[in-house]
Order: sequence, then C-alpha cells, then structure tokens
Amino acid sequence: MDVDALKEFCSALPGAASKLFGPPSNVLVYYARGRKFAYFKTSEPERWRFSIRTTPERFLELTDIPGIKPARFLARWHWVTIVDVARVQDDELRGLVSASYERATASRRATGRGARRA
Repeated sequence: MDVDALKEFCSALPGAASKLFGPPSNVLVYYARGRKFAYFKTSEPERWRFSIRTTPERFLELTDIPGIKPARFLARWHWVTIVDVARVQDDELRGLVSASYERATASRRATGRGARRA
C-alpha cells in the first residue's frame, strides 16, 4: 500500500476527519470522535512516515521489526512510527490502522481521562 492509498483508507473510516498542521509540527493528523488515531509527517527528512497507536503488547512486538520504531514524543502512549508504509503488507497495515481507530473511538471508561468526578 502506498501513502495515497493509506490516506484514502484512513479518510474512509466512519467519522474520520483529517487536519493538516504546518510548521513547526508539519503533520497530517487523522481524528475520530475528536481523538487522534493516525498521522503522517509531511516534511523532510521524515516525509510520509506514518504513526499509529497500539496496545502495550503490540508496541513491543512491532518495535522489534526493522522499519518500525517508537514514535517520537508519543511512545509512552504506545504509538509506533512506520518508516515506509510500502514495506508493510496491506492487510497488516489495514489491521494496525483499524485497531488504532478502534482505540480512538472506544468509549472512555468512567475512571479514565475526561471523566467527571462527583
């Protein structure tokens, strides 16, 4: 899957929206329900590197694969960066994006971030 096909896939997910941020961040971010589920770096030298959120278990597994590394600034929340999306099998990439999307759209737990306190 190339970058354009992956951008189309992200945009086609239910309720997905994207926003392009210019300097200094230079990222194209995909959101669902107001929460980020994927983003591309849009400037050199990291142009079109792609990042998604994973589970803690998948984070460890994925970061052992050449070409997939912890995402800068977001690794502690289990985000990974795929250096070249064309090197990842299409089905695997769709599955990773779908899982990140599902994490973003899942209901927040009553004790989680954004919960009201009595």
